[in-house]
Amino acid sequence: MARSLSGFVPSPFMAIYTSTKHAVEGYSGSLDHEVREHGVRILLVEPGPINTPFGDHSVQGDTPLPLYASGRRTFDEVLAKNTSGGDDPAVVAKVIVAAATDRNPKLRRTAGSTAAGISAFHRVLPARIFDRIVRRFNRMPN
Repeated sequence: MARSLSGFVPSPFMAIYTSTKHAVEGYSGSLDHEVREHGVRILLVEPGPINTPFGDHSVQGDTPLPLYASGRRTFDEVLAKNTSGGDDPAVVAKVIVAAATDRNPKLRRTAGSTAAGISAFHRVLPARIFDRIVRRFNRMPN
């Protein structure tokens, strides 16, 4: 299963999208334990920003609240910058092939130059510091 870093990194203005990634994370980990004894493994591929038109297909609310207009514009700019400067989609394909053909598969694999760093930060930094990084990255006030 491919999912994104949004399975463990919050993204402002993407609550519904991010919640689905959290669901895939929990589902996959649980299912892996259920089927492993039958020779089946569930694998998660966690891409970082990938050079795709993802942001171009973002759906806006029917009646956006003016209170969030500035923050949303900023997030859209951050998203556009990160996807246009992201890794080539072939990077993800290579990681999927490697995961599927590995004799000793592991549940999670990152894909792309940014994903590995973010994943490492998430594992080792205190939550409050990681939260500050997420807010700074998304140009939000602390």
